Amino acid sequence: MSLSGSLTRMFRSFKEPNYRRYVSGHAVSIAGTWMQRVAQDWLVLELTDSAIAVGIATSLQFLPMLLLGVWGGVIADRFDRRRLLLKTQAVSAVLAAALAVCTLAGVATIELVYGFALGLGLVTVVDVPTRQVFISDLVQEDDFVNAQSLNSTVHNLGRLVGPAVAGLLIASFGVGVAFSINALSFVAVLLALWRIDPSKLHYTQQSTRGKGQARDGLRYVWGHPEIRACLALVAVVALLGQNFRVVLPLLARDTFDGGAEVYGWLTSALGLGAVVGALASATRVRASARSLLVWTLVFGLVNLLSAATPTLLAALLAMVALGIANITVNTLGRTVLLLHADPAMRGRVIALHGMVFLGSTPFGGPLLGWVCEAWGPRAGFVVAGVSSLLIALAMLPKVRALEAGRRDTLMRTPPPPGAVDLT
Repeated sequence: MSLSGSLTRMFRSFKEPNYRRYVSGHAVSIAGTWMQRVAQDWLVLELTDSAIAVGIATSLQFLPMLLLGVWGGVIADRFDRRRLLLKTQAVSAVLAAALAVCTLAGVATIELVYGFALGLGLVTVVDVPTRQVFISDLVQEDDFVNAQSLNSTVHNLGRLVGPAVAGLLIASFGVGVAFSINALSFVAVLLALWRIDPSKLHYTQQSTRGKGQARDGLRYVWGHPEIRACLALVAVVALLGQNFRVVLPLLARDTFDGGAEVYGWLTSALGLGAVVGALASATRVRASARSLLVWTLVFGLVNLLSAATPTLLAALLAMVALGIANITVNTLGRTVLLLHADPAMRGRVIALHGMVFLGSTPFGGPLLGWVCEAWGPRAGFVVAGVSSLLIALAMLPKVRALEAGRRDTLMRTPPPPGAVDLT
C-alpha cells in the first residue's frame, strides 16, 4: 500500500464532519485537562509532602466511578449523548475555574483540593461512558477501531503538550495559572459539541426507562466470556499498572532530584509514546482479546525495564516505550468491548469498563503511594510489571478456549444455500 493510501486508512474517521468538529474541540480541552492533573498533583505534594496524599486526591477523583459507574452507563444508554456532554463539560469548566480562583487567592487547602477532586469525580460518572460511546455515534461501525485510536491520539497529544507546559508554568508562575488555562480550554469543546449536526449522528436506539437496567448490564457482561476476560485484564492493569500520577512525581523529585519541570518531562515522554502507539493502532481494522492479551504482556515487560533505568535520559526513553504499550492496551480494551457489545448495551458495558479502569484508582493510588514511600518509586514499576504479566498469563488459557470455540462453531455452520464447494 502506498504512503498516501496508508495515511488515508489511518485518518479515515476524519471524513465524517461531526468527528472532525468534536476532535478539534476535544484536542484543546484535553491539553488543559492534563495541565490541571499535573498542577493538582504538584499542589497536593506542596501542601502535604506525601505520596499517599497524592494517591488519595487521585482516588477521590475516581471513587464515584467505582460506586456509581454502572448508573452512569444507564444514563448514557437512555439520553441524548450530545446534550449530556454539553452539561458535563460545562460543570467541569465551572469546577476548574473555582479551583483556579481558590489557588490564586492563596486559600487552597488539602481539604479543598480533595473536595474539588471528588466533585469532578461525580461529573466523571456520567461523562466517561457518554464520551466513549459518543465516539461510536460519530462514525460507522467499520471505523470504530480507527475512531477510538485517533481519539486516543488526540488525548495523548494533550498528555504530551499539557504536562510540559504545566511544568514550565508552575515553575514560573505557580499552579493557579495552570488551573485557569484549563478552565478556559473547556470553551473549545463546548463550541465543538454545539456545532455538531445531530441529524448526521449514527445513533443506536436509546433504551427506554425501566427498572433493573443496571442489573441487566451486569448480567449481560457476566454472560459474555470474552467481555469478562477483557475486563479482567483491564482491571489489573488499571489497579496496579497505571498509577503514573503517583509514581512519576516521586521519580522526578526523589530519584532524579528534579522539580515540577522534570515531572512534566516524564509525563510528556509518556504522552509522546502514547501518541505513537495510538497512531499505530489507527491502522488496525480489527481488535481481539488475543491482541489485548499480547500487549498486556508487553506492558508488563516495559514496566520492569523502566524500573531499571539508571539515568533521567534512560527514564525518558523508557516512558516513551511505556506510553506506546499503555495506550495500545487501553485502546484495544475499549474497542474490543464496543465491538462485542450489543449496541443497546454499549453505555453500560463501557461504564463497567470505566468502573474497573478509573474506579480501581481509589485502591491502586494509595497502595502504590505506600509502596513508593516504603521502597522508592522504582518499586511502583516493579509492581505494575509483575501484576500485568501474571494476569496476562492467567487469562491465556481462557482466551485460547474462546478462540477454539469460535473455530468449532464456524466449522459446524453449514454453508448457505447455493454455495459452491471448491475443495
